[in-house]
Amino acid sequence: MKRIGILGGMSPESTALYYEHITRTYTARFGDYGYPEILIYSVSFQHYVEWQRNGQWKEAAEEMASALERLRLAGADFGLIATNTMHYVFDQVQQAVGMPLLSIVDATVEAILAAGLRTVGLLGTTFTMRERFFLDGLERAGICALVPDVCDQVRVHDVIFQELCRGEVRPESQQFYMDIVDQLRGRGAEGIILGCTEIPLLLKPEQCDVPLFNTALLHADKALRLALQPEH
Repeated sequence: MKRIGILGGMSPESTALYYEHITRTYTARFGDYGYPEILIYSVSFQHYVEWQRNGQWKEAAEEMASALERLRLAGADFGLIATNTMHYVFDQVQQAVGMPLLSIVDATVEAILAAGLRTVGLLGTTFTMRERFFLDGLERAGICALVPDVCDQVRVHDVIFQELCRGEVRPESQQFYMDIVDQLRGRGAEGIILGCTEIPLLLKPEQCDVPLFNTALLHADKALRLALQPEH
């Protein structure tokens, strides 16, 4: 099997989700504990919070590339960045790292196309909802993406950083997110992208009448499939 390298810590909640999903999914499918080896490099999240806030994407990209190179040198065969927002600089990071990286955007697009949907809502940090890196990936595949209005985007973002990244799940925030999903449905969304790896803490499939695309699980699934592919 190929060895998986996970760049994590942004936040700890989502990093734990990746590890748990890969290992448990393997065991559920094959009935044993022979899941792939996984290397995790957990960064200090505060640096990235400040870089995002200050628009210092170059510094963030350089530090991520450095961390992923450490994973490569430790034996990882491929890597993944366990967060949506930092895919803003995915291309720059990939150019600086000597192993292939799996894109969370590509994994999500593949799942939406497989489901036969063409219009989806996108929830995430303000960077994910406003910047083009995720929206462009959807549009290139012929998928129309809808986002909340500007005021609601701010609250969606604040819930992520002030609550979910700390492992807090508040009923009032859960209801707010469900209201946003209903609004996006009313505008034509056939499914909802949970475009932040912490949002699944708040929104569950059984709570919504439309498909939810959990980007973290889709990304982790793709990593497991690649790890299990034999070398040619």
